[in-house]
Amino acid sequence: MRSTSARKQNGTRTRTISWQDPMTTAIASAELSGMECLQKMMSGELPPPPIMILMNGKFAKVSEGRVVFVAEPSEYHFNPLGSVHGGFAATLLDTAMACSIHSCLSAGISYATLEIKINYVRPLTDKTGPVHCEGTAVHIGGKIATAEGRIIDRDGNLYAHGTTTCLLMRRH
Repeated sequence: MRSTSARKQNGTRTRTISWQDPMTTAIASAELSGMECLQKMMSGELPPPPIMILMNGKFAKVSEGRVVFVAEPSEYHFNPLGSVHGGFAATLLDTAMACSIHSCLSAGISYATLEIKINYVRPLTDKTGPVHCEGTAVHIGGKIATAEGRIIDRDGNLYAHGTTTCLLMRRH
């Protein structure tokens, strides 16, 4: 799994992305607790989801109820206005918040995002540098779980924050 970017002489940019079969992790995760699955992805024993490669992100920390990703916004994340598309922050927050819930789940339990709320407080650009996206579980119930998240830069500046509600399901 890798991502490379290049700029050609005529101004055209290219990006090449490689990833591993995501079903490897999906199948393995059915037999693992959420924490075990996340730790194996962080250590490289299981491949990360391809979306994290697209987002230029990686695990930084995993503990029960808390997950931190690091990602670096780049030009290829831009919207037509010349700043990073809001979907970049939304995807990071959705992933970190859902993974914070996942870290609390037993083997055989999966989840799906039911609702996500994002507040954008400052724009991300290709000059922002690496950002940390932290997700923290707030409530793990029998059917519903909630979490909150924040995206900050190395100086602690807040870029976006949000909340999520996830449906908890028994895997078949």
